[in-house]
Amino acid sequence: MTAPARPPLVLASGSPRRVDLLARIGIVPDRILPSDIDETPRKDELPRQLAARLSRAKAMAVVPLAEGSLVLAADTVVGVGRRILPKAETEAEARSCLDLLSGRRHRVYTGVALAVPDGRVLTRLVESVVTFQRLTQQQMDAYIASGEWHGKAGGYALHQSAEVFVRFLSGSHSNVVGLPLHETAQLLRGIGWLRP
Repeated sequence: MTAPARPPLVLASGSPRRVDLLARIGIVPDRILPSDIDETPRKDELPRQLAARLSRAKAMAVVPLAEGSLVLAADTVVGVGRRILPKAETEAEARSCLDLLSGRRHRVYTGVALAVPDGRVLTRLVESVVTFQRLTQQQMDAYIASGEWHGKAGGYALHQSAEVFVRFLSGSHSNVVGLPLHETAQLLRGIGWLRP
């Protein structure tokens, strides 16, 4: 008797980093359907709450377009205390983020949501702690000029040259890049989609 076919896996993200991270553990999504939702934080919403809410909302936005499939979504939020840093879209935003992160500890939260064809939505929230060295003006200027910060939570990309700024990291490295691989694999194993 043959095992039942696995449902297709849809990644509800247009992030090349998430595709690359999944490939590291041998997973290639069957389809990529980026979700288009409002990511504006709610009044008094904490960074961890935002990451959890947005990951679930992204998955649910794609479910109607992916009937019979698993939908995997994630959202990464950088927080300094209660403050949520933006996904930097301008040089001014990126510089403001770097000024705030320079010489300080911050937290990176990624919410992961897996919508299953039976209607369940399984979730995880992963937290990592990162401390940046004190950045010189020259380091900031060079990093801004690189453009790597564009669209990145907190105005930096750990998987690129900003890794040199990190003095300390506690927790999942892949979480800071954008998708915690251990927890994602656990979710997929838990429903029998990914073999042990």
